Amino acid sequence: MAQYLLAVHTTGDGPRQPMTDDEMRKGFEQVGALEAEMKSAGALVFSGRLDDPGLTTVVRSKGGKVLTTDGPYTESKEVIGGFYIVEAETRDAALAWASKTSAAIGMPIEVRPFWSQDRA
Repeated sequence: MAQYLLAVHTTGDGPRQPMTDDEMRKGFEQVGALEAEMKSAGALVFSGRLDDPGLTTVVRSKGGKVLTTDGPYTESKEVIGGFYIVEAETRDAALAWASKTSAAIGMPIEVRPFWSQDRA
């Protein structure tokens, strides 16, 4: 079974509109239900939410020297805000999980398979 990254894209251009307690509760319920469904189906490998992109450090090693810089590697209006690693029999099955994830959180989801030696 192949593994896929479902990357949650969000804007990194400042604070979001504050959510009401009801909106926050509903959002947590939707994500909780989605993750329970993924676990029940044996699809969820791991998930995580990422902290503010301003806390990013990029590490580069070249010619025996290491350089660290603050901030994301690329400057973009969108950043990865979180991710799911899922196992799926087919790309279409991974896309179905991505569709459910996008509906639950209201953000675009990038689906990308992990590299496999079987395809090399």
